[in-house]
Amino acid sequence: MKFKQSSEFPLYILMVNMFIAMTGIGVIIPIMPTVIQEFGVGGKAFGLLIATFAFAQFLFSPLAGDLSDRLGRKKTIVFGLVLFSFSQLLFGLTNQLWLLYVSRVLGGMGGAFMIPSMMAYVADITTMENRAKGMGRLGASMSLGFVIGPGIGGFLSEFGLRAPFFIAAAVAALSAVVSVAFLPETRQAAHFSADAKKRDSLWKQLILSVKTPYFALLIMMFTLSFGLANFQSTISLFADIKFGFEPMDISVLMVTAGMIGVIVQAFVLDRTLRRFGEIPVMNVSLVAAGFAMLSLLLAQGFWSVMVISSVFFIAASLLRPAINTMVSKMAGDEQGFAAGMNNAYMSIGNVIGPALAGTLFDINMGLPYVFGALIIAACLLISLKWAKTRKAAGGSQSRIGYSERVR
Repeated sequence: MKFKQSSEFPLYILMVNMFIAMTGIGVIIPIMPTVIQEFGVGGKAFGLLIATFAFAQFLFSPLAGDLSDRLGRKKTIVFGLVLFSFSQLLFGLTNQLWLLYVSRVLGGMGGAFMIPSMMAYVADITTMENRAKGMGRLGASMSLGFVIGPGIGGFLSEFGLRAPFFIAAAVAALSAVVSVAFLPETRQAAHFSADAKKRDSLWKQLILSVKTPYFALLIMMFTLSFGLANFQSTISLFADIKFGFEPMDISVLMVTAGMIGVIVQAFVLDRTLRRFGEIPVMNVSLVAAGFAMLSLLLAQGFWSVMVISSVFFIAASLLRPAINTMVSKMAGDEQGFAAGMNNAYMSIGNVIGPALAGTLFDINMGLPYVFGALIIAACLLISLKWAKTRKAAGGSQSRIGYSERVR
């Protein structure tokens, strides 16, 4: 099935942009501990630097989504790439700790401007029938960047500890140039002037998001991000303490499980959603993710952890695009606002997940997975109730327009 408006090429540009952004985030993982040791700081600073990126992304995602509705997708995507490039360059050049935090804030802002705008762009260039395919491709690019980013960072660090940041900055800058030259704008000028009004604050937008018909989906996105961050931030410690895994074992584990998730997104997601629909896929994925988290407590060695991790990543790879697709379908002409809110809730999960998981892990290393499974179970109940309500309403609940509410 073809995308509308001969949009395959723009979609490829978006996929490259997403891959570059996520790889740039991933390259920092193997290098960060050594970098912060240069500044004489420890784990607390490490955690704060990770959380700073996610928190900045949370703060600026609604603003970025709104601006993409008012000013155009292309402008916000390019601006995000430029910010991200500068943040990587600053991280590589600085010799002061406070500038590392500034760099992470700028990187989070860049991600906030890129990700919601790219999701909204995909909604602009796809039809309802093939939107899941477009979102799946974008999600696969995101996952692939996350998976191979640490490996690229470790390889490039052989040429110098700061080399990965300089290369990531250069590639992001090049991607911005390519986007300026070849990425067409999808928002018409008439929309820009119609939407040119004062923006609501982040907190008011979050309050307004509660009134949208897709609020339950935003809660599910928060839960997914929380669970992913919970799982990813503790699995290496869990495997090391319980099984004595070496760093190479953990690397193989994460890359293999992550690649399986990417393959599912790229080649299985679209067919699965077409055959079963978004809501059944979301519910089954939630069950699988919760089951995987609990099963980790019963793991006996490398291969059992590998299988469990793969199940978890497959569930996540199906759940995220399914949620994105449903939100997009229900957002109508407010794709920027919806994508911004979607990214904001995802960022909240990315901030809270690692912090809470680390605290629970210090109490008992099984607690993060028990608590994560309970949160996912609560989310499943919300999903089932929401689906039942939609079915009772004939699946055609009236959409509460963001632009109508704020006028």
